[in-house]
Amino acid sequence: MYNIIMYIVQLGVAIASLFNGKLKKMWRGERDSFRVLREKVDPNARYIWVHAASLGEFEQGRPIIEYLREHRPEYKILLTFFSPSGYEVRKNYEGADIICYLPIDTVTNARRFLRTIRPEIAFFIKYEFWYNYLHILNHRKVPVYSVSSIFRPNQVFFRWYGKEYAHVLKCFTAFFVQNEESKQLLENIGIKNVKVTGDTRFDRVMQIADQSRTLELVKAFKDGKPTFIAGSSWQPDEEIFIPYFEKHKDWKLIIAPHVIGEDHLQQIDALLKGRKVERYTEMMAMQTRGNHPLDEELVERLKNAEVLIINCFGLLSSIYKYGDVAYVGGGFGVGIHNVLEAAVWNMPVVFGPNHDKFQEAKELIAAGGGYPINGSDDFAKIMDSFIADKASLATSSQKAGEYVKSASGATDKVLDAVNLQ
Repeated sequence: MYNIIMYIVQLGVAIASLFNGKLKKMWRGERDSFRVLREKVDPNARYIWVHAASLGEFEQGRPIIEYLREHRPEYKILLTFFSPSGYEVRKNYEGADIICYLPIDTVTNARRFLRTIRPEIAFFIKYEFWYNYLHILNHRKVPVYSVSSIFRPNQVFFRWYGKEYAHVLKCFTAFFVQNEESKQLLENIGIKNVKVTGDTRFDRVMQIADQSRTLELVKAFKDGKPTFIAGSSWQPDEEIFIPYFEKHKDWKLIIAPHVIGEDHLQQIDALLKGRKVERYTEMMAMQTRGNHPLDEELVERLKNAEVLIINCFGLLSSIYKYGDVAYVGGGFGVGIHNVLEAAVWNMPVVFGPNHDKFQEAKELIAAGGGYPINGSDDFAKIMDSFIADKASLATSSQKAGEYVKSASGATDKVLDAVNLQ
């Protein structure tokens, strides 16, 4: 039944790709994978395969990849993605020797793929459980590790109708899970090779913080004043926090929206109601014309601005270090974005109600550094308390940073337990 479904999925993606740009990239990328492998695989090399469905899983797998790159250079690394949102962003990542899409999990694709690459070890990051790939790896006695995985009672493996599919979990050499609940769920269905190591994303955000850039434009805009940073925000988020700062103009406001298309930027401008707003790319263009450092005119313009819109990608993790309070968007939609990137900078993080599936958000709340809201009133109460009580803000900031630091170290735990020949 599974294989029939996979062939139907393959056909469905092919048809849908005619009408959807993202699926077209995925379809073309999967079909192109075997050409990439033919051209780039060294038949004499030893390969470790790391599979990440998308960008978030890649960030979890990246500390593993970079450790292997540094400490086990005798191996080459194959990195595969399922989603275009991962592949298109990281297709030029220098930490892997080969990067390509993972073809859909049909028997034919899995056999052909594994016959070509012949990996000695495989790491599947978080949620990936491809039946045919895993069974063939198991048949070939290739060690396969599930890293930073997390399980919940409502997943198919733990339902009466999923007992047959749950056998795929027995193909893993070991599971390195995020929490005790995941370990218990697996043990309840007979999976004993489980170790609670935590989430490698904590190691990654610590790494990002250590490698962060100094952003002179943002530093000049902050000008030593209290600064609120909204990262990966959507319109429902912006409709909550923007009006609050109309009455608190002593705070600087940095907005890094999840969507930077002009339509969305104009929606943000409308909410800001004529406040002094600058866009980062325009400031960058002025800086470039001035040939560095920032000239007095540009510095003065940034100091006088009340709001800075980050209308480009790739800066948010470094921008957070200039903040005093962070807001992470997505909680009024499908789910919050990365709260750890903000919390690592010793800063309390506010987010919307859709965070139940995010263990790090729940733990951040329990640690005293995370603040969920359901609407404008909740947001105002939290911000009012921070503004009125600087000691409370300082305590929350410290707790957020301590939480991230205390949860780091998963990468070392995983690699200490992995048998690298």
